[in-house]
Amino acid sequence: MPTNAGDDADANAEGEEADSSKSPESPTPDAEEFVSDEESTESETTPEPDVPEDVQAYTKFSKIDGSTYDRANEFLRERTYITAREWAIARLCADFRTETGVEMTKIGENLPRLIPFMTDTYSPQAVNQARHSFEEKVRKSGATFLYGAMSEFFTAEELDDVMYEATEVAKFLLEVEGVNLSVEEELEAEDRITEVMRDVRQHSVELRHDDVCCPECGHEFDASDK
Repeated sequence: MPTNAGDDADANAEGEEADSSKSPESPTPDAEEFVSDEESTESETTPEPDVPEDVQAYTKFSKIDGSTYDRANEFLRERTYITAREWAIARLCADFRTETGVEMTKIGENLPRLIPFMTDTYSPQAVNQARHSFEEKVRKSGATFLYGAMSEFFTAEELDDVMYEATEVAKFLLEVEGVNLSVEEELEAEDRITEVMRDVRQHSVELRHDDVCCPECGHEFDASDK
């Protein structure tokens, strides 16, 4: 399986990241950490007849500095449990999906053209492995987060802070991929997420307590009335 610089470190760091409690100094990611000042001009080069048109037209990740796989990987590892390789390939698998499935051969053969910081081609098996790794990490991270939200480890205010930081990182990654969110859209998304998480926390309190009064907020309820 082909590798990029830092892929070996990805595997070696798996055991370390679970115990890491390091948090970014700022909840809002700094674009200068791995995004170039100007978009790549690679898409303006002469068309290649042997390259599929949809590959040539693909412009996501154009804000990434093509020489900074390690910087992108470090940025993600400080804030998420995914690697730059997993992030990029998972995005491509979502974008190059047809009625018959994901075009893994096309993705692997054109990986350096599609993702500026990837330098080697991948086999279909390697593409699928990276996608599977991404999906597994999302599932496990989701279970971990939801348990934390439902277990009363966090106050409502602390949970809001966790959600704010997570939302900022997610929005930044989407923006790197070329998604443009208006201020109104961002605020609406934040409000909806906050409302959902407060509902999750309230229902978890009801599940965890047989008392008719929540020991934290004083809210009275019938635990048997679901």
